[in-house]
Amino acid sequence: MPEIKDQRSALQAIAVFEALKGLAALAGLIGVLDLLHRDVRAVVLTLIGRFGLDPASHYPSLLLHYAELLPQADVHMLVILASAYIVLRLIEATGLWLNKAWGEYLGALSGGIYIPFEVVHFIDEPSWMNAFIVALNVLIVGYLVYALWQRHEHKVHA
Repeated sequence: MPEIKDQRSALQAIAVFEALKGLAALAGLIGVLDLLHRDVRAVVLTLIGRFGLDPASHYPSLLLHYAELLPQADVHMLVILASAYIVLRLIEATGLWLNKAWGEYLGALSGGIYIPFEVVHFIDEPSWMNAFIVALNVLIVGYLVYALWQRHEHKVHA
């Protein structure tokens, strides 16, 4: 029985992580929608100045680049895509928390879709953070596939 309890704890930990990703996306969407009514470039320049960053360095210049793109963004498409992502993460988290097979399938599939893109991104821009993201996603997807396999084995031998 300890293995089942450990597996349930692991699934609940993944559920919390997925729910946090969904909530972070919701907060990000709200923030982006709020920025649409402001001079985004000025807001970003103020933030860069407040933190004493060099606007010409990599991340601040990247932030400025996206600040210039935001006013031309298709807001409706942005809201639709972000909402779909948020709902997917929260449904997945619910299924995992409740120890449902469909939650494990949804998590393995939705997480597995990102792996090739994350690997390509890591190859293009190798960093510890990108390596960590790839490793974490592979670990989570691998664990969910393992949980599904365990669930199947349990049914076969029951």
